[in-house]
Amino acid sequence: MKSGDHAAIDVPESSAVAKGKAPLIGSQREQKSGVNKGLGIADFLLRLGAIAAALAAAATMGTSDETLPFFTQFFQFEASYDDLPTFTFFVIAMALIAGYLVLSLPFSVVTVIRPNAVAPRLLLFISDTVALTLTTAAGGAAAAIVYLAHNGNPNTNWLAICNQFGDFCQTVSGAVVASFITVVVLVVLVLLSGFALKKR
Repeated sequence: MKSGDHAAIDVPESSAVAKGKAPLIGSQREQKSGVNKGLGIADFLLRLGAIAAALAAAATMGTSDETLPFFTQFFQFEASYDDLPTFTFFVIAMALIAGYLVLSLPFSVVTVIRPNAVAPRLLLFISDTVALTLTTAAGGAAAAIVYLAHNGNPNTNWLAICNQFGDFCQTVSGAVVASFITVVVLVVLVLLSGFALKKR
């Protein structure tokens, strides 16, 4: 053998070093699982809050009714949510959103029990996005009508009615505020689901 030649000797990795890698990988998986479980718990609690807000919006709007204490022989001055199709749509939409959120609770529980499951999280992400769209549409449409009720529109000769129907306007305004609270919670739910899917 010449002095310039070098012999390569493969030294097998010791079992201690090989065993040392397994706990590191396991701890990373447990950490991800813990984060996803925490997100699942937050998701469940937020859904409970969204259910309360959506039900409050639907119930408040659905019970909005005011009759003025004076009337004529032919007319009785009354304001009710079903006088306006937009408010009727609002009640139906918020009731549907509340029903959806109740039905989504079992899937949210699954994300807590099985934090690494992708299918229920993806289903919630898509469904929450659709629910967010419907809630925003209902709340925005109702907010436009409430604005006109408070301020009117001189260009189209639409008179403000809140000077006469103050209780009615206050009730429907509260319903619109509750709907936008639902919108905010749904936005957070969509972001949570997106973050949880990214952590997979």
